[in-house]
Amino acid sequence: MTAAPEHPLRLRALAPQDEAAARCAHDVMAREGFEFLLGPDQDGDWSDYLRRMEDHRAGVRLPDGWVPDTFLVAEVGGVIVGRVSVRHWLTPALAEVGGHIGYGVLPEHRRRGYATAMLRQALGVARAVGVRDALVTCDDDNVGSIRTIERCGGVLQDVVRGEGRATRRYRVPTG
Repeated sequence: MTAAPEHPLRLRALAPQDEAAARCAHDVMAREGFEFLLGPDQDGDWSDYLRRMEDHRAGVRLPDGWVPDTFLVAEVGGVIVGRVSVRHWLTPALAEVGGHIGYGVLPEHRRRGYATAMLRQALGVARAVGVRDALVTCDDDNVGSIRTIERCGGVLQDVVRGEGRATRRYRVPTG
């Protein structure tokens, strides 16, 4: 039996004191083509950005084509290690490729089980907003995400081609 980690991972909303760490995480992940912070105007006023994230959670003043979502950062011992976004329902485009849950772990924190912990907790968030069977997707060649999704109970639904790449689509129970 392994000992419990000294600092367990927890998901939480962004806070005013997270600005520097979140903007740095956004820059790091952007180098890999991944958006850490979501939506337009991430470079604007931080308090406005935090209000927009709360609006998104409530389904208020959403950008065109967006659905309500819960955006949370993953924290371990006071350090942001990643983020998740739980979409409360799906548009046709999200039902094809994006899915209910998007997540990412910062490069320096990978291969420590954080993605699995993040997805497990995000499934609870999805359940709380009424999602019973979450669609979770990943690139067909992303072995780490494939393993993460399958560890969390994901069952491969199919593989679709879009924009020149193959995407695996999994159904993952939230209960």
